[in-house]
Amino acid sequence: MQQYFIDDTVIVGDNVKIEPFAVIKGKTVLGDGCVVGSFSYLKNAVIGANTVVKSSRICDSIVGSDCSVGPNAHLRDNARVGDCCRVGNFVEIKKSTLQNGVKASHLAYIGDAFVGRNTNIGCGVIFVNYDGKEKHKTTVGENCFIGCNANLVAPLYIGDGCFVACGTTVDKDVPDGAFSIGRSYLTVKEGKAKKYLKK
Repeated sequence: MQQYFIDDTVIVGDNVKIEPFAVIKGKTVLGDGCVVGSFSYLKNAVIGANTVVKSSRICDSIVGSDCSVGPNAHLRDNARVGDCCRVGNFVEIKKSTLQNGVKASHLAYIGDAFVGRNTNIGCGVIFVNYDGKEKHKTTVGENCFIGCNANLVAPLYIGDGCFVACGTTVDKDVPDGAFSIGRSYLTVKEGKAKKYLKK
C-alpha cells in the first residue's frame, strides 16, 4: 500500500521517486528522475528533471532541473527557480525569480525579487519588501555574494559582481562590482560582562 497522496491530475515523468507521506496535488508536473521526499507538499508545482525536494512546501511555483530544495523550504506565489539551484533549509521564496545557479542555502527570505545567475544568498539574508503599506521589488545581479544577515531594503537595485558584507543593511542602489559594508565597529569592554549576566 502506498503511503503518499497524489491527485489524478498530477503528471509524473519517468523514474520519479515519491517517498512516504508526500502530498502532491493539482496541476503539478514531476520531471524525469526527480525525487519528492517524505512530508513534502506540492500543489500546482512544476519540478524539473533530476531535482530533489526534501520535506518542503511548493505551491504555484516552478523549480528547474538538477536543483536541491529543502529540507523545510517554502516556495509560493509564483516563485520561479532556475536550473542547478540550491534552496536550502528554512528558505522562503515568494513571488521571485532565481536564475540558474543561484544558491540560498539556509534561513533566508526572498520576496518580490529577481536574483541573477550564480549569486549566493547567505544565511539569514532578508529581502525587506514591505514598508507597512506597499510591497516593493529588489533586483540582485549576476555573480554576487550577499553575506550573512544582510537586509536588502526594497525598492533596491544591486548590480552584477557585487559583494555585500555580512550584517549590512543595504538601503540604496549599488553599482556593478561594488563592495558594500554598513555596520558599526565592535567595542570590547574587558571585564564588564558580569554586569550584564544574570546572577
